[in-house]
Order: sequence, then C-alpha cells, then structure tokens
Amino acid sequence: MVTFSIYPKHDRVGKYKFVGRSVEMFHTDRLQVRKYTMDDLQFYASLWGNEKVMRYIGNGTLKTYMQCKKSLEEWVIPSYKNGLGLFVLIEKETRIRIGHAGLVKQQIDGKEEIEIGYWLLPQYWGKGYAKEAAAAFRDYGFQALRMNKLISLINPDHPASIFVARKTGLSYEKTTSFHGMDVLVYSIKRVG
Repeated sequence: MVTFSIYPKHDRVGKYKFVGRSVEMFHTDRLQVRKYTMDDLQFYASLWGNEKVMRYIGNGTLKTYMQCKKSLEEWVIPSYKNGLGLFVLIEKETRIRIGHAGLVKQQIDGKEEIEIGYWLLPQYWGKGYAKEAAAAFRDYGFQALRMNKLISLINPDHPASIFVARKTGLSYEKTTSFHGMDVLVYSIKRVG
C-alpha cells in the first residue's frame, strides 16, 4: 500500500511528492509513477499504436503519431491540474517505461465518474504491474483526493482487467453503453 498526504512533502526515500492536491511522482514496490511530458510522446504513441494494447480499449481504434501528440498536449498534460490524469509507469529495476495508469473523468449514464485506468505493453502483462498501479491510484484517489467512489470501465471480453479490478477491491456494479459499446462498470467506495 502507498501512503499519501495532501500536503506538499517529499520523504527521505523519495516515495511521493505532492504539489497541492496533485501528485508529481511516487513509487510502489516495483514501479516509479510520474507525470507525462512531451518527451514521452514516442512512448505514448507506442501504446496507442499497439494492436494488442488497443484490442480492449474503446473500439480498438489505433491513433496516429499526430493524434497522440494532440492528445498529450491538449488532454493528458492539462488534466494534471486537478490531480487527475494518466501517469507513466516505469519499471524500477530496468528504468523502462512499461505502460500508463491513472484517474480519468468519464461520463457514465449522464453522471461524472472517476475511472482508474491502466494500460501495459503486452510483454508486461501477467506480472502484477496492473494491479500494483491500480491499487496505488485507488489509494491516491481515496486518501489524497478524498474521492468517495472510483470505477473501472472494462471490456466484457477482457478477463485480465476484470481480475485486476477484483484484486484491487472493485466489485461489479452494472453493464452500460459507453461510446456505443457495452462495458462492465466495476466500482469501489471510500470507507470512512
């Protein structure tokens, strides 16, 4: 478990650092988690351009490099001001970027929800990294941002994501339509 504080601080071992309610960077047992910068564009585009990664994301549509550049500039980087957004996941042992995860606003059945999202490059699937990242963002959302509820939107044909959601404490809430596709909504509420 990662412990968070909403007060700006940086502990001796570099575990986490906040600016207001926004996390700059933190560590889990095996991951360094930090904000995207434009220097990460090639990596960001590699996720959106990977057919295996995109198979279970939305309708599976790949993005071009220029679409990714626009997305990073206009959506990902500006989203950090609210403490939300997608963050780069770096494997500590190798210092290699392996995916991204974070908290993202979504409109579900006319209501704003905050989704825990996680994407990994295929060579890092099945190693527990998605669960580690999802649990860290669950804790960040509840402890630092004081959110009352978090969700995950999951393609019904993706049992690995269902497994991650359950292992992270989320439970099936409903099936709904999201951008014209059926998705499973898993959710968890803050206790206390």
